[in-house]
Amino acid sequence: MQDKEPQRPFILVTNDDGIHAPGLRKLIDLMREFGDVVVVAPDKPQSGMAHAITVSVPLRLRKIHEEEGYSEYSCNGTPVDSVKLGEKVILRKRPDLVVSGINHGSNASINIVYSGTMAAVIEATIDGIPAIGFSLLDYSHKADFSAVDDYVRVITRNVLENGLPEGVCLNVNIPAVSREVIRGIKVCRQSRGRWDEEFEERLDPHSRYYYWLTGVFLNGDAARGSDAWALSNNYISVVPVQIDFTAYKALAAIKKWKMDVQE
Repeated sequence: MQDKEPQRPFILVTNDDGIHAPGLRKLIDLMREFGDVVVVAPDKPQSGMAHAITVSVPLRLRKIHEEEGYSEYSCNGTPVDSVKLGEKVILRKRPDLVVSGINHGSNASINIVYSGTMAAVIEATIDGIPAIGFSLLDYSHKADFSAVDDYVRVITRNVLENGLPEGVCLNVNIPAVSREVIRGIKVCRQSRGRWDEEFEERLDPHSRYYYWLTGVFLNGDAARGSDAWALSNNYISVVPVQIDFTAYKALAAIKKWKMDVQE
């Protein structure tokens, strides 16, 4: 009696740049090497949506393509909606892996707070699904993804074979340089950067004010071991991210506060 071939893992793929983004296409091609793939992605760009979910309008799915081991859908919701729909409506079970991206632009440092790419990954982690977010530090629609293949493969293979600790996902950022310039992969911590933001004020044709968000990224933490250091030195940064927001170092100090309510 012949042994059955091992079942290929189910991999759910999404992003925040929308169903037509070149980064998503690259990630789909790479994930199909590892398992059966279901794609659920927003029907339009959803960058900066963070962990938003849709509650005020109906969610709709549109099947784009289906064949053996592969299906593709767009939805009118957010990246987090996409993960929920993929798991609860299409697969009706937990996938073996969720991958998000490849994002056009950085999700390193504090950018993870705003990122729809990483929100999808965090949503999967909440449900106990191993998950990875991939980003390339190039915001152009015509970004060159030719250098990412081997690195996406090795990180994905490790997660499939080894799993991830409970409540932990991976935030992977890739410098926008050629394959020959990339120096390898660094597992590191999130750097402590922030956005210094302004709102550009303009007038519309009806003399009403409107505003465009602008700003510059300030990184005061480029120390060795941070994702900012790794990326500036042409390494791929891998930051383990936890979904437990508790500031454990602050617990003891805050417990000492006098918080008895006076009658």
